[in-house]
Order: sequence, then structure tokens, then C-alpha cells
Amino acid sequence: MFDLSQASDVLSITETERPAGNLRPVSSPAAVRSPVSDLSAMREERLPFIITIASDEAALRDAVAMRQAAYGRHLPELAATLSEPEASDREPGAIVLVARARLDGAVLGTMRIQTNRYQPLHLEDSAPLPAWLDSAALAEATRLGVVAGPVGRVVKTALFKAFYQYCMLSGIDWMVITARPPLHRQYEALMFVDVFPSQGLIPMAHVGGIGHRVLALDVAQARTRWQAAGHPLFAYMCLTHHPDLRLGLPGEDVGDGAGVAEASSGEASIGAHLRDLSFGADEVRCVASGFSLAV
Repeated sequence: MFDLSQASDVLSITETERPAGNLRPVSSPAAVRSPVSDLSAMREERLPFIITIASDEAALRDAVAMRQAAYGRHLPELAATLSEPEASDREPGAIVLVARARLDGAVLGTMRIQTNRYQPLHLEDSAPLPAWLDSAALAEATRLGVVAGPVGRVVKTALFKAFYQYCMLSGIDWMVITARPPLHRQYEALMFVDVFPSQGLIPMAHVGGIGHRVLALDVAQARTRWQAAGHPLFAYMCLTHHPDLRLGLPGEDVGDGAGVAEASSGEASIGAHLRDLSFGADEVRCVASGFSLAV
């Protein structure tokens, strides 16, 4: 299993590779995916935990408890403010992922994904985005927290795949994150680009005013770039079916590989599998994720 904390910056993209001009949101989720013609051709891997979308108050509060505990290890002052669900957890266009142990149901990790379908990303309150992200479908992941130790590192990698998978299923153009140094190098190694390369750290109001870097990943190009670079996460992210990543409605066993295969073939619409379970249930068309890595 690839450990994000061990990633180097050797795969980071240079300034010249950043796209110029405005991008428009894709009209169909299939437009951003590489084809997966046969799910049986993918290696299947079962995980010792299951990742789902929190669909009720109890699940949300379980995620909040994990979030506060994870932040408490490094940012205790911010953690003290996170004992209750935040308004952002229930906003239209936002979801909260929860990882639970298969053995006993214990919560092992969580991440919130906010979209710009209904409103700008929260990071834009602190850092208005440049023109090359204007009009793009964006997803920002925030409030990432996992248990300490080796198990937490495995869960963190799986949550990142769930974030990526969710963006593909939702037709997202760019995954966006905020990260404080030195954690931002993990994302540079994953081929995220610095949105503001000429600026220093930017205080983020939605992360307690702490200075962060803002990075983005082109969802449509991620697979090609990981493969070309021989990235150690390529097989895990793109060639392995993880049935325990369940991004559908409760009771729907919608694993990652199945969702991609069906969507890329055009045989099923995104609405048939993925719902916005953000307590104001409305069908997802554009998702936004950005997260500050608090583990």
C-alpha cells in the first residue's frame, strides 16, 4: 500500500504544464473518464473497512467525533471548535465520507467533499481562484481525519481514492485541496499543481486562519499522468476494483470499479448510482472537494 506520507515531490508538475484560459464544466461525467471496458479485467481488492457517505445524523456525528480527535493531535485549538457538525456538513452539494472497520463498525476516518454547484468553494473566501479555474466544475475536500498509526495511513489512501472516484462519477474537472507545509508535498507527489505558485502561505478562514497552499488536480488527466510517470498509486487508483468504496445510496452496493465501468460505457446515467446525500438531497451534477490534511 502506498503511504501518502512517504511521497516525494519528484512527480510534481511544472508551471509550463498548467493550462491557460478558462475551462468549462463538462456536460457529461463520461467526458472525464478513461474507458474501463471490462470490470473483470481489473484486480479486485477487499479492504478491512468500508467507506460510505454519511446519510443520517448518527453517521454524521460519528464522522465529527473522528474529525475532532484527528485534529486534536496537531491542531488542538481548532479541534476544540469541532465538537458539533458544521453548517458546511449539511450544505447542498456537500457530502461527508465515513470509513468504518468491517470487524466492529468503529470509525477509522472521514472526509468532507464540498462542490461548487450551488456556491463557490469555501477556500474562495480566502483565495479567489485564478482564471484557468474559472467556470470549471470543482471539488474541495476538507476535514480529513483518520486514526493514528499504520491503519490510518491505509484509510487515508482509500479516502483519497474515494475522493477521486467521486469526482469522476460526478463530472468534476478539478480536485482542489488546501494543505499546510510540509503536507502539501504529498499532493505535489500526487501530481497536484500549485494554484498560486508565486504566493506564500495563504491564511484560510475555513481552517482556523492557518496558512495553507492551494493545489489542484486535473481529474481528466490524472490517470494518464500517473501511468506515464509510473506512479506507485496508479494500479491502486485505476486498475483495482475496491467493492468497499460504496458511494451510492444506503443499501446500494455501488463499488468504485462498477461505477466507472458503467458510466464510461454510457449505459447508465450518474443519477442512477450517485446521489447528493447532503441532508438537502438533490441530485449531484457538480461536486467540489478540497481538504486540509489534519492527520
